[in-house]
Amino acid sequence: MDKYNGGMTGMGVIETTRVRARSAKAAFEAPLDLPLGRILAGDCVEAMRRLPTASVDLVFADPPYNLQLGGDLNRPDGSHVDAVTDAWDRFDSFAAYDKFTREWLTEAKRVLKPDGALWVIGSYHNIYRVGAILQDLGFWILNDVVWRKTNPMPNFKGTRFTNAHETLLWASTGEKARYHFNYRAMKTLNDELQMRSDWVIPICGGNERLKEDGHKAHPTQKPEALLYRVLLATTEKGDVVLDPFFGTGTTGAVAKRLGREWIGCEREPAYREVATKRIAKELPLDESAIATMASPRNAPKVAFGAVVESGLLPPGTQVFDKKRRWIATVRTDGSLLCGEASGSIHGLGKELQGAPSCNGWVFWHYDDGGAIKPIDAVRQTYLLSIED
Repeated sequence: MDKYNGGMTGMGVIETTRVRARSAKAAFEAPLDLPLGRILAGDCVEAMRRLPTASVDLVFADPPYNLQLGGDLNRPDGSHVDAVTDAWDRFDSFAAYDKFTREWLTEAKRVLKPDGALWVIGSYHNIYRVGAILQDLGFWILNDVVWRKTNPMPNFKGTRFTNAHETLLWASTGEKARYHFNYRAMKTLNDELQMRSDWVIPICGGNERLKEDGHKAHPTQKPEALLYRVLLATTEKGDVVLDPFFGTGTTGAVAKRLGREWIGCEREPAYREVATKRIAKELPLDESAIATMASPRNAPKVAFGAVVESGLLPPGTQVFDKKRRWIATVRTDGSLLCGEASGSIHGLGKELQGAPSCNGWVFWHYDDGGAIKPIDAVRQTYLLSIED
C-alpha cells in the first residue's frame, strides 16, 4: 500500500514517502473500543459522536441526495417509475440540507485517523454543496471520480440529457495530510494501465439487486463493483471502514469479503434487517486472494534468502503454485529447484508459466500445518520480527 504526502509541489505532483505497511504497524498499537461488524441504529451524527476520535481508516458516505422531486415520476405509457420518494431524502430547504451535511462531515473528520480519507458519492443535486462544505471543513480533495453507468435510467420526459453518471469525491483529512493509495493494485486491476478517474460500471441489477416481496429493498443500492474498487484502492486488510449511511450494507459486504473491518450507521430498521442478513451470508476471501501487488517503490525490500536463513521457511521446504501444477524445493541459497529448472522465486515462477513477469511472493505457496498460505505470509512474519 502506497502512502502519500498530500503536499502539492510544482504542477500538482504528489510527493511519495516509503513507509511500513499499516497492517504491520497496527500490531503495536493499542486496540480501540470500536463496534466492529455492527450496524449502529439511529441518526448517523449521534452514532458517530459515540466513536473514538482518530479511530477510522476510511469513511465511505452515500448520503441523501436531496433530489427535490416534485411529485410522482411516470413513463410515457403512464406506468410509475420507482424513484426515490422516501422521507430520508427530503429536506425543507438547501439550508437544512447544508446544516445536516456539515454536521455529519464534521464527525467524519473527527473520527478519521490523520492518514485516513473520505469518499462521498452524489449527483448534481447535492455533490457541489457537499464538496464546498467538506473543503470549508479542511478536507483536501484528491480526485473527483465519475462513475459512468453503462445502463442508466432513461430520461422519460425527453426534456433533459439522460443522467448517466454520479460523482465521487475522494479527500484526505487536510492539504498536508498523508493518505493511502494502492496504485499498483489499481494498475493491475486495469490491465496494466493507470486507473483513470472515469469508472465505467453498471448500476446494481440482476441477482445483486436486493428485493423484499418483489420490490427493491433500497432505491439507491450501489453496485458492489464500485465499493470493491474504492476499498481496494484506498484501504488494506484489517483497516476500519465506516459507512454513515449504511443502507442495505454494500460497504459491509464488500469489506468483509476483502478482509476489512466495518462499522455502519443506519436509522431505518428495514434496511438494517436486510443488511444484517446480507452480510451474514458473505464469505471472506482467503489470504492469497486478498493479497495485491505492491508498488515497486514501496514494497518491503526483503530478500527471500533472508527468510530462508531465518528458519521461517527452511531449506528443503516444498512450495507450490495455488493449483499445484508445479512443486519446487527451497534450497540453502534461497533459490528454488523444480525438476531440472531452478531460479529465484520470481524468475522460476516466470519461467514455468512462460509469463513476462511473476510476483513469487504470491505465486508460491506452502503448507502451514494443513493451511495453504502464500509465502508472502512468511515475509510478513519476518518483517514483524525485525521491526519489533
